Amino acid sequence: MKTLSIIVPVYNEKATLPALLEAVEKADSLGLEKEILLVDDGSTDGSRELVQEMAREKPHVRALLQERNQGKGAALRRGFAEARGDILLVQDADLEYDPREYPVLLRPILENKADVVYGSRFMGEGPHRVLYFWHFVANKLLTLFSNCLSNLNLSDMETCYKVFRAEVIREILPRLKSNRFGIEPEITARVARKKFRVFEVGISYAGRTYEEGKKIGFKDALEALWCIFRFNLFP
Repeated sequence: MKTLSIIVPVYNEKATLPALLEAVEKADSLGLEKEILLVDDGSTDGSRELVQEMAREKPHVRALLQERNQGKGAALRRGFAEARGDILLVQDADLEYDPREYPVLLRPILENKADVVYGSRFMGEGPHRVLYFWHFVANKLLTLFSNCLSNLNLSDMETCYKVFRAEVIREILPRLKSNRFGIEPEITARVARKKFRVFEVGISYAGRTYEEGKKIGFKDALEALWCIFRFNLFP
């Protein structure tokens, strides 16, 4: 394995994009060459122009521009389709997840123990910002419902940090349908159905408030619940 493709969905993240890109470039990828795919999902705050500028300045950065805002799932599907790496890693643009965690996420795959790795916000000893109780409850319930139907024992199905061997994505990508945050339970359902080897590792987490730009809400939790049942029972 030689190349790590880092897929970054971007929607109105101009304030954090420069720091995020710097952190990703500095992150230890355990010897893998990095390919960074910035997928702009119809941003209106200048992120789109910034993504294009970054791609012009840095040969290892690629700008993928969605024609209109479609959602995180659509942006990820575009990034998965365009990625050239041997390993694919999902990175949010908002700095809630720390790229310094890459080594712990990559090792199970590089050591040939895992095909898929989830970075769990509810495991390990890393620092976690204390925020919304009901978000925590919703995450736990969604993970529980997902586990009941997928027969996995994940602690954090909704985590951003998901890492895949390229062949896993090639296998599941043609069937991925979700455009919004339902992509998380859909990916989990399809990975479980194919019986890939799944590992979880503990990560730190610095969540944002809504005032700081957090986007996911109650409607997204309801959509995720529907997607859990839809993609586990009617694949």
